[in-house]
Amino acid sequence: MAEETHGLDAPPPGVAADWTIPQGWDRYTAQEHATWDTLFARQSRLLPGRASDAYLRGLDALKLSDGGIPHFEELSDRLEQLTGWRVVAVPGLVPDEVFFDHMANRRFVAGNFIRRPDQLDYLQEPDVFHDVFGHVPMLADPVFADYLEAYGKGGQRAMAHDALKWLGRLYWYTVEFGLIAEPEGLRIYGSGIVSSFAESRFALDDPSPNRVVFDLARVMRTAYRIDDFQQNYFVIPSFDELLRVTVETDFAPLYDRLKALPDIPVAAIVPEDEVLTLGTQDHARSKATV
Repeated sequence: MAEETHGLDAPPPGVAADWTIPQGWDRYTAQEHATWDTLFARQSRLLPGRASDAYLRGLDALKLSDGGIPHFEELSDRLEQLTGWRVVAVPGLVPDEVFFDHMANRRFVAGNFIRRPDQLDYLQEPDVFHDVFGHVPMLADPVFADYLEAYGKGGQRAMAHDALKWLGRLYWYTVEFGLIAEPEGLRIYGSGIVSSFAESRFALDDPSPNRVVFDLARVMRTAYRIDDFQQNYFVIPSFDELLRVTVETDFAPLYDRLKALPDIPVAAIVPEDEVLTLGTQDHARSKATV
């Protein structure tokens, strides 16, 4: 979910009423395709044994290894056959109601630009590599695909309750930075991790962050930072359970309870937590002294 919107009441000139734009695949340069290939090569070498089985299956099923920035129409045709989702290009961050409408109708919005070669390791605004390599393979999993549709519909309802602050945290700690417990051990599935060379290692290997069993209300109370590694990762037992909790929870009374409770700070542990790994917080302390 976007941290902010364009702040416009209507799409800017050249943008469709639903805020989509042509991908402009023919306009990508050889350098831009090479940047995708560089990013793809190093992540695809790193992720086996780290990424969830669902993510790796999706990466293979969608043929993202063919080389170069994927063509959204061709990618969407493959994805739609699997789970009914399509990928649509947008000019950047879009208004919340647009974001949720696309998601509720199984359309995933993606930026069509790619970072510069000197930005391989970090880019604050999501680009096509983050959006497509990070997010889209998970949409090939039927259960996770259902979860994202349910999230989009939940977002439409949350707007009426002035509750996007809390719902946005659910997206952050699952879709963007979620971990899952698989039989072989903890695995990553959040797009912000799988698309990041550094955080793909940090999330699983570093002693600094806490790794806590997922609890819906706890996650929605937890603040986060967008400019650094996470210091709390929440671990789901399965995508089926994540979907079940999302679909079966009555969010309206939950929002009312959350409005009366204080936020839980970044990196904090509370007494109710089921802690899998208690972090040293060394990374957080070192960043605080810079």
